[in-house]
Amino acid sequence: MYAVIRTGGKQYRVVSGEKLKIEQIPAEVGAEVSLDQVLMLGDGESVQIGTPLVAGAAVRATVLSHGRHDKIRIFKMRRRKHSQKHQGHRQNYTEIRVDAIAAGAAMATAA
Repeated sequence: MYAVIRTGGKQYRVVSGEKLKIEQIPAEVGAEVSLDQVLMLGDGESVQIGTPLVAGAAVRATVLSHGRHDKIRIFKMRRRKHSQKHQGHRQNYTEIRVDAIAAGAAMATAA
């Protein structure tokens, strides 16, 4: 079974047992979090699409670590003006492991 979840303004396709890095969330390392903004559920045969969210569906995950991505270099130059701007950015992330995907009521009765 897989799910499409929304967290931190981004969408992720997740399956049980998968590790992924999402936008930073306020949770301790080792804590179990519930991601309840599920946009779509699928099990290989049938797909349930939410309007906009699937009612009753949730994804349970465990927080593995917090960290920062590699630095992104930003360079802007205005030609013939002798003007340059250097900037950098490192985005924070939370690494999680998806433990279970709990289906909504309609998906459970259909299966």
